[in-house]
Parts: sequence; structure tokens; C-alpha cells
Amino acid sequence: MWLVLLGVFLVWLLGFVGGTYWFLFSKPSPFSLASLRPKDPREMDQKKRDKVLKKGFTKDRIPDDLDAIIIGSGVGGLTAAACLAKVGKKVLVLEQHDTTGGCTHSFVEKGFEFDAGLHYVGQMHENGLMKVVFDQITEGQLEFDELGQHFDTLHIGQGEELRKYTLLSGKTEMEAHLKKQFPNDTQAVENFFKLMKLGARQIPFLASLKLVPRWLALLLLKSGIADRLLSVYKLSHTSATWWADQQTSNKDLQVIFSYLFYGAPPKDSSILINSLLVHHYKRGAYFPKGGASEIPYHISNTIRKYGGEVLVRAPVSRILLDAEGAACGVAVRKGQEEVEVRSKVVISNCGLFNTFNRLLPREISMQTDIQARLNLMKPGKGCFLIFCGFDATPEELGLSQVTNWFFKDNDMDKMMDNFFSLSKEDAPENIPMMYFTLPSAKDTTAKIRHPGKTSMIMLSMANYEWFEEWKDETVRKRGDDYMAYKMRFANNMFDWACQHFPKLREKLVYQEVSTPLTNSYYLGAYRGAMYSAEQNLDRYDPISMAKNRCDTPVKNLYISGQDVFSCGIVGALHGGLLCASTVLDHIIYVHLLFIKKKLKWAKAKEDARSAKKLQ
Repeated sequence: MWLVLLGVFLVWLLGFVGGTYWFLFSKPSPFSLASLRPKDPREMDQKKRDKVLKKGFTKDRIPDDLDAIIIGSGVGGLTAAACLAKVGKKVLVLEQHDTTGGCTHSFVEKGFEFDAGLHYVGQMHENGLMKVVFDQITEGQLEFDELGQHFDTLHIGQGEELRKYTLLSGKTEMEAHLKKQFPNDTQAVENFFKLMKLGARQIPFLASLKLVPRWLALLLLKSGIADRLLSVYKLSHTSATWWADQQTSNKDLQVIFSYLFYGAPPKDSSILINSLLVHHYKRGAYFPKGGASEIPYHISNTIRKYGGEVLVRAPVSRILLDAEGAACGVAVRKGQEEVEVRSKVVISNCGLFNTFNRLLPREISMQTDIQARLNLMKPGKGCFLIFCGFDATPEELGLSQVTNWFFKDNDMDKMMDNFFSLSKEDAPENIPMMYFTLPSAKDTTAKIRHPGKTSMIMLSMANYEWFEEWKDETVRKRGDDYMAYKMRFANNMFDWACQHFPKLREKLVYQEVSTPLTNSYYLGAYRGAMYSAEQNLDRYDPISMAKNRCDTPVKNLYISGQDVFSCGIVGALHGGLLCASTVLDHIIYVHLLFIKKKLKWAKAKEDARSAKKLQ
């Protein structure tokens, strides 16, 4: 009898293993080590670069027999497009702006080059996951400069109450350096780093809620089984303020736990996400060599290599639906007419709110299932940017690659609540926090491309409502009142920076100011949000995470980018990978992890051979 049972078990085991292998590996992978090639010479000719980044929309440039149209050329859209193109799908990326890249695009004004949204990225160390991903979607063409170990400085308080803290990268150095600065709170620091490590290991299980069948994800969560197996599901909707209060009463240290602000105050943000943002730079901070536009430049080349296309000046006015209500293409505004472009699948990388509220017919967007999806999130906060150009090197300004963060107080919850509750009139003089960064100091090619010049970007948050009265005015022609109002913000932020670095004022020769309205116009950001939908606790509740996935109630319509998983460049990139996995019905992450393992094994063998030679 036991032989029969053993036979049945073996048959079941073989079937399970075989079925799993078939599910994971039967379909073609977009990733392989063979796709990597030696780096091409860096293209420095802007006219040649513009042929890649600024290829305009015309009917004759639309590929035939499209499998997918991607609305928006941010990192999430380009990543999804590249993955689909590399498995043989015919894709078309449409961008409403005049250049590709979304928040990764760059622009040049008065001889100064500015990066619109990328300030630095992490996990680009050898064989790091982000490096593996970028290598695959650019076929090894993208290079990053590693910044110095000291990558961030925090300035908390003002005047005689000013305190300064520094952040270092390094597997052990980051924690050790923080302990030196907070000798009475070493246990709190240790607990934070334990949380970082735990989160980094378990975060894939949070992302998996978007890939396993919805019914299974909800069953595991609602039954409590998921919480019993892993702590990541509880941590994802644990308040950063609540967690920090359990660890320490030192408010300065609590600021460091949440200093990488993204619109939601610590009390409304996830401690898991906040800790992962810090962990992201543990192995170093990096910047694209050649500027942020190198990212869309090389991904666009990959898409075109496999028969796809990326076209700009192509504002999508609506998503086309067939007789059964399934997405079947888009309408693009071209002058006074609309050009209809058909495809099997439509992927929106322009945000959940834009997609459902602006691109679908009202009778569809008001349906219960779509409204339920929208109710999982709320619009994010707008951002306020100042682009400054200086006729001086960073060294002459007393600055370096380090990003400087400023906080007037160490109670972030109170500061942010007070600021966002201010009237339009009072807001410009009461900015509680900001940071500034120097892309030209981080990019080693900037000294060659723009010698003797320094570009600086300053960022803070803002309510869309403060600027809403000018939303219907023409860009760059919104009038003197608008200009005077936004310059009140700009002058106060710049004066704050000059208190710490006085040489900035005497060397300033160019300044441009961006408000939430600017973000709406150039980036298509809903209500000028800097990180798309708000990154609050509600959206990181595991039930919401399981429900908010790449597919939508509209058949053949998918969502990519920051509204899928998390915020920032890396969040958008994962949104693209998750979207490609959903469209292909194939978990492509598995192939990435296998490549990462192969590279790690190859590195270990190489190190062993080198050690043997030395002996």
C-alpha cells in the first residue's frame, strides 16, 4: 500500500515541478546575458540625440499590426515597452511632450543642463538588481557614476538651533556612522537597520500580490495566513511615526528615518517604504553618466531595435473601445484632427487618475468597479521646483555631489500638516522643508559638456489649489500675478539655501521656476503631483495592494508606472516590469533573478581564480 502512495506522491511531485517549470520558463524571456553588448561611443551631438529623443508623431511612422500602445514615455512606460518588444511584440510609445523620458528627460537653457526628476538612484552596484534591469532594457549601454560615500546632508533647525547630520553609503558604514551621530540611540538605529534588511528581503512578497490570482491574494490576506507567514504585510501599513515613537524620543533621529519625503507626512506614510528608500542607497548612490536623458535615449534605441517606435508630440485624447467595451487603441491629437491608432493592448503610463478620469468615456469611468479602483488612492501633492544656473564650478560655490536637505523643525508631521493647511497667501513665506541637488556635480561628463557651469535644482512641495486660478492660462503667458506669486516661493527657498551657502547668490545667472501647473503641462502630471497618486498608508494596505494591479476593469487596458507599486524612478521601473509580466501572463522577474544569480556565481569564480593566482 505504501508503495502505491509513494508512487502517487511522486507522480504529483513531478507534475507540480513540471507544471511550475512550464509556467515560469515555457514562454520567451525578454532578458538574457547574450543581449548585452560592448558600450557604443557616447553620443555627444545633441542633434543626433534629438533624432532619438524627439522623433515626432506622424501617421507614416506608426508600425503596422501593433500589439501594444503605451501612453507616456516615463520609465514605467519605456520599461514595459522594452520588455514587450524584446519578446517580439510590436509596440508604439506615445509621448505628449516634445521629448521622451517623462521625469527622466533633460533640458538645456542658457547653456545649463537640468534633469527634470532624477536626482540619484541606488542599487547600481555590481550585480545589483537595478543594474541588472537597466543593463537588460538598454542592452548594456547605460553607464552610471558612483557618487562619493557621503551622499546626503540634513540641516535641521535654524540659527543657533541648527543641527547637521550626514548620511554615508556602505554595507556597514551607513549604520556605524549614524550610531556615531546618535550615541544615545544606538538601539533605535540598529532596529531601523534590521527593519531595512527585513524589508529588502520580503518586499518581493508584497509585489507578488499583484501577480498571483487576485482571489488567492485576497484569501491569503483576509484569512490572516499571509500575516502569519511574513511580517512584510503588517509593516507595509504601519505608520512611520508610530514605529519611530516606539524606538526613540529623539525627534532628529525620527526625521532621518523619514527624511526622503514624498508628499505624505510620516504619520500617514509606511515605515516599510521609508526604510526601503534609505536602504536603496546603502550600497551607494549613482547618477547616469551623461545625464538623466541617457535613460530614455538608450531604452528608446532598444525598443526601435526590435521593431517598435517611440514618438513625441503625440497627445492621446482618448482610449478607443470596441463594441464589447474592450480597449482597442487610442486617438491622438494632430493639429485640428484626431488620428486613431489601433492595437491589441493599451498600456497607460500617465497615471490612474488621468487614465480613468480623462481618457475614458464618462459612462465607463463612472462604473462602480472603476470608481472602486480610483477610491483605493487619492491624488498626490504637487511639487515646486527651481532650476538655477551658476557661472562657477561646484567647488567655487563651496558645494559638491552631496544633496542638501533642509528642515525648519524636527516635527515633520506638524510641519507638513501646518504647511498644507495654509492659505494661498500665507504659503510662500512658510515653506517648512526642501532640498537641493547639483546634477552637474554628479555627472562626470558635465565638466566636458558644460565647462565652468553649475546647474542646481531645488525642490519643495505645494498644494495644487494655491495655483489653480491660473490653470486655464497659456503656459509661459499666465500673467504678472502668477509670476509674482511663484517668485515669492522661489525667493524664500533660494534665500534659505544662501544662508548656508552664500556664494550661490553672487554667481547666479539663470533661474526658472516650475509649479504644479508646469508639471501638469510638461509631464502630464495629474494636479501637478510629483509622485503621482499619494504614497499614503491606505495605498500600502495589503488588501489595496492586491486590488490595485496592472490590469483594469476595462479589458485589454493596463496601468504601468508609479501608480502600480511605489514611487520614484525605481518604483516606476517596477511598475513597468509588473505591467509587462501581466500583459505577457509571464512572471519575467524570475528570469531577472536567474541572471542576477549567474552574474553573482561568475563573479565568485573570478574572485576565487584571482585569489588563487595571488597565492
